[in-house]
Amino acid sequence: MTLMASKLQKWRNLSTRIDQTARNDTVSTRRFLHEGPDTMEELLDRHLAKKEKPLINDDEAEYLNERRLTSTRREALSLYRDILRATRFYTWPDSRGVLWRDVLRENARKEFEAARFETDPEVITRLLIGGSDAVSSALDKLAEKQREMIELEKPR
Repeated sequence: MTLMASKLQKWRNLSTRIDQTARNDTVSTRRFLHEGPDTMEELLDRHLAKKEKPLINDDEAEYLNERRLTSTRREALSLYRDILRATRFYTWPDSRGVLWRDVLRENARKEFEAARFETDPEVITRLLIGGSDAVSSALDKLAEKQREMIELEKPR
């Protein structure tokens, strides 16, 4: 009986090897032909977003979210202070007789109030980056205009 069992096992091993070789050839040929998934399972695995299990519990997630919000609040306050500091240099009046400094501060306040309850991190980040870019470009333009005015006033 052991002789028969060993022969049976040998045939099973041989048939699995042949089967695996045939599958590998078929799979590689199919993939070569259309570069797509072979089974419905592969198709779903490739195209459906898998919900990953969080590595942290709810308390830790809440703490991290609060820290992230705190850091964006800090960045927003920093940007607001930068705007207030930058507006000090705009000392001339507009057509209505109101100082540009006051107009710019009022507009900044309105924009910050409008975005006050924004919760989407991408939107908040975009607003912060846009605001800091606007402040730096406004200061650069102001500095350039002042240089031009100084050049015009120089005696030649």
